[in-house]
Amino acid sequence: MAINIRDYFIRDINPVKGLLTAEWIAMGYLLLTLLMMTIMWPKLIHPESMLWGRFLFVASTLAAWGVYRLFPCRLALLARVVLQMAYLSWWYPDTYELNRALPNLDHFFASCEQFFFGCQPSLLFSQYVPWGWFSELMCMGYVSYFPLMTLLLLYYFFQRHNEFLKAAFVVLGSFFAYYVVFILLPVTGPQFYYLAVGSDQIAQGIFPDLGDWFLTHSERMAAPGWKDGFFYHLLDLTHDAGERPTAAFPSSHVGVTTIIMLLALRTRCKWLVLTIMPFYVLMCLSTVYIYAHYAIDALAGLVTGTLIYFLLLRLYPNKE
Repeated sequence: MAINIRDYFIRDINPVKGLLTAEWIAMGYLLLTLLMMTIMWPKLIHPESMLWGRFLFVASTLAAWGVYRLFPCRLALLARVVLQMAYLSWWYPDTYELNRALPNLDHFFASCEQFFFGCQPSLLFSQYVPWGWFSELMCMGYVSYFPLMTLLLLYYFFQRHNEFLKAAFVVLGSFFAYYVVFILLPVTGPQFYYLAVGSDQIAQGIFPDLGDWFLTHSERMAAPGWKDGFFYHLLDLTHDAGERPTAAFPSSHVGVTTIIMLLALRTRCKWLVLTIMPFYVLMCLSTVYIYAHYAIDALAGLVTGTLIYFLLLRLYPNKE
């Protein structure tokens, strides 16, 4: 189907009058976290900046809505969704501001890992497969997270526009579902927990309870692999920019990418499915390889991603 850019500037005959469902779910998450902030206020480190960030979010969302009301066209609608997607990079570290006020649970999840596998797969994976080319594949898979999401949503926008808002709702809604879990289950993952405890103790099956250690500590292990590789450096840059000791269980990288894969399959577009599929497989493996997640986190991501996908599809109001 040929794309005529002029069509995306034509005024919509029946524009969406209020907030999009994707914007409403973001507002709901904002209100929920405001309630959590009220309860945790004495333990919060940066409450004023958290409030200011929420004010800017509301103001920019309403401003984007106002622009769309003045000139309701497809590109203005896309801009509203892009704004919500961009804010995900702000909401993510915000989960750390909330969950570090709660006791850390890594000792429990590392113990579960040991119970189910008899070892720590995240600690051993890179040791058994140390080759530079494999390391680059793993790093490439992990950093493909947002490019895959962008590719999928742009496909829906240009080729399946009548389902674009539904796809955006499912993707954004899945992020907020995971963010709520991350706040209530403070698990940092191997890259933070292994460093705090020491790899020697981890290898011996010793998993101490660190309590509120991550209230004031955010140091992480360097990812394993070929340190001169292009994708290794790209991974390092993304971690330095936004990684925090939070969001380990379940793996939202695996969960959201599962949802992206399911949305791609829903289109029955062969080139889209075949493009996303190899990166999806790499993502499932790389989260464990680079110390980002325990193996049980990745498995939980597969299960929860599938469940969230079907749940959000049912919740979406088709009248939009």
